[in-house]
Amino acid sequence: MDLSLIQKDILITLVTLYQRQSHSVKGEEIADLIQRNPGTVRNQMQALKTIGLVDGVPGPKGGYIPTGLAYTALNLDLAEDGDYDVAISRNGVVVNGANVQAVAFTTLCHPDICHAEIKLVGSAKLFEIGDQITVGPTPVNKLLIRGEVFGKDESKQSLLIATSEIISLPKKPISTYMSSPLKSLTCSNTLHDALVLFNREHIHGAPILDNGKLAGIITMSDIAKSIEKDLPLTTKVTEVMTNDVVEAPAETRLLDVISRFKEREIGRLIVVDKGIPVGIITQSDIIRVFTAL
Repeated sequence: MDLSLIQKDILITLVTLYQRQSHSVKGEEIADLIQRNPGTVRNQMQALKTIGLVDGVPGPKGGYIPTGLAYTALNLDLAEDGDYDVAISRNGVVVNGANVQAVAFTTLCHPDICHAEIKLVGSAKLFEIGDQITVGPTPVNKLLIRGEVFGKDESKQSLLIATSEIISLPKKPISTYMSSPLKSLTCSNTLHDALVLFNREHIHGAPILDNGKLAGIITMSDIAKSIEKDLPLTTKVTEVMTNDVVEAPAETRLLDVISRFKEREIGRLIVVDKGIPVGIITQSDIIRVFTAL
């Protein structure tokens, strides 16, 4: 099916926004993203409706949605599992009107240059020469690409970038990187016992188990605060431990744990297998992973 350049622009932007929002998209929103007159977009939408690529949704919350034929016309597969959710950021801000469909490296062997072509689902007009962009992480290989736009092809909806950084985040589960067997304390242990364990094992925190089940966690910071309060070292660890312990299943991917560390502002979490604590992973463990890449 032969579509004009503006029709492709409008249709790709519609598909991108619909995949991201899961509801109808207003013509004004598309016009704003592709920098076109809203009247022009409305006129083109009528033409796209006539040939069966777009459906209109009436009402104040209505707009347009792409049909299955639209995906065929754009050589896209209907995605039921989020094929179009690879984000692209411009100057540190995620671009809502575009996702990445494919990345092709055009130079790899040159010692000083590594260029890539970024194929978009969305409009290349959203980007300018000199923009600093970040692509990813991709869903399978967790690939993260950073670079600067030095060219673009609006007919193909693609960007040419000079890459500055390419990172492949580890895909293995956290059980690969955790410290095991678990160094732990029991509810009957004291602060003195905790200090002895920390010194012997060269660690800064340990979970507290009650009959094999996780009861809490204690860190050097907790002990330091207890000493400031003049609590004796004979104090039970249960009196100063943190009860809200962050856990993660052993099969959790490392990237998800990194996000959790950032969200919860923590330095360690307990790895569990079928609810049983089996290991611990810390920020130091993660740093060792990346320094070994």
